[in-house]
Amino acid sequence: MIKLIPFDGYEFVPGGVCAPKGFVAGGLHCGIRKNQSKKDLAMIYSKVPCKAAAMYTQNKVKGAPIQICKENLVNGVAQAVICNSGNANTCNADGEEKARTMCELAGKALGIAPEDVIVASTGVIGQVLPIEPIQDHVQQLADSLSENGGNDAAQAIMTTDTVAKEVAVRFTIGGKECTIAGMAKGSGMIHPNMATMLCFLTSDVAIDQLLMERALQGVVADTFNMVSVDGDTSTNDTCALMTNGLAENPLITDASSPEYRTFVDGLYAVLMNLSRMLAADGEGATKLMECAVTGAVDTQNAKIIAKSVITSTLFKCAIFGQDANWGRVLCAIGYSEGDLDIHEVDVTLQSAAGSVQVCRDGAGVDFSEEQAAKILAEDEVRILVELGDGVGTAVAWGCDLSYDYVKINGDYRT
Repeated sequence: MIKLIPFDGYEFVPGGVCAPKGFVAGGLHCGIRKNQSKKDLAMIYSKVPCKAAAMYTQNKVKGAPIQICKENLVNGVAQAVICNSGNANTCNADGEEKARTMCELAGKALGIAPEDVIVASTGVIGQVLPIEPIQDHVQQLADSLSENGGNDAAQAIMTTDTVAKEVAVRFTIGGKECTIAGMAKGSGMIHPNMATMLCFLTSDVAIDQLLMERALQGVVADTFNMVSVDGDTSTNDTCALMTNGLAENPLITDASSPEYRTFVDGLYAVLMNLSRMLAADGEGATKLMECAVTGAVDTQNAKIIAKSVITSTLFKCAIFGQDANWGRVLCAIGYSEGDLDIHEVDVTLQSAAGSVQVCRDGAGVDFSEEQAAKILAEDEVRILVELGDGVGTAVAWGCDLSYDYVKINGDYRT
């Protein structure tokens, strides 16, 4: 697992989605997945109703659970999450019926309204979701929920992920201890256009629902939407946030207040680190790629260029081969829709092993191939792009492209 990037004033704490006050979670194997050692049904529950918001994939083909989520969250209220892995419940005639049934089953097991349940599914597309395993195990799952169940829930939403992805941060607002936490899954079929995977966020901060939704949209644009593994935008991407207010801080109602800024920064600390985890755990990946663009005309242009670099198939292959083929960076910058003067571009490769400039003013410079290979041999590689056109900055995350990506996806369904 890659290291967490710390933020001043925010303490990383254990517990995953159960770290905020009032949340419990759990996960178990119900039988959707054939491998009995793999958990495939997760649940998160708040002891009190939450303000809630969510963002979804922009793929025109959407998983059935997304429509039900949208319906359930019209009032901005939720109290639980139920999610299965092993089957995406997408492109099925009975998909929405099955998603509603999952909400009904979870609601009955927890003693809450079905409309207060966020539902999600992940896995193979186009196969009918068997509801019987969920029906047979949902009460057992509800009864098993605990403050120590965050990791079980995180494991239960994994598909080709190799590690569970959890982050929780603690901070202070109005003299009250507050927490934001999240768990995410995603290893393949990941490309910018919200949400690039499944992510469930919990918090005990008291905040206005519209401000919470605004914060989620803004932070996702700078984190999850800056991640790409393979250029495929999933059909089931969902990022949902629930806040129950049990921290008892003064209600945040002003977007210009320092309290709101503290909440936004805490959300960024969680989502940025989850984004790095997703990229690092890309299918078959051996390295995390981080492209940091500075000197762009504006932020939007910086984002366009950073994403173009980390989605370049040729450059991803070069990173896997530890080949400092910097021309592929220039190529990716050049075919992007970014506004720039290519004759002002500088490129530097950096890692724990050091740094080496490979391009200045749009042209190559002498550098040691041996040193560059050592830099690219590290688990985390940064590509620093200076454009010299303005003050816009952005960061994007991706991974190398290895032989194993094809092996994993060549027979994923069968």
